[in-house]
Amino acid sequence: MLSSRFSLLASATLPLAVLLYGVPAHAATANAAASCASVPAESRAACVREVGAAAQAARAGQLTSDDAATYERNALARCSVFKNPQDKSDCIKRMGPRASLSGSVEGGGILRQETDTYIVK
Repeated sequence: MLSSRFSLLASATLPLAVLLYGVPAHAATANAAASCASVPAESRAACVREVGAAAQAARAGQLTSDDAATYERNALARCSVFKNPQDKSDCIKRMGPRASLSGSVEGGGILRQETDTYIVK
């Protein structure tokens, strides 16, 4: 019997701040705004708002790149929403290096899958 649990992470608009980091705000804004054209119409307004907010943060010097430990803490913090110990444990496994990843942020999210195989007698 196979047991798979999935976790959908990130939206199409969240990584824009990351895209803008380290690039002059005006150039990055133009590139990011152009990428909003490929976002579904119902999400385009949010994408454009995020581009503007990220550009403003870039101009103010508020965008930073965190170290690997910070990213790991953030990934594991997502699992704190699970109250059931098994669900929380499964989430932590999905955040680990053995999980398979598919999808893209641009496509609407990253799907993390961790498969456990159980032998049923």
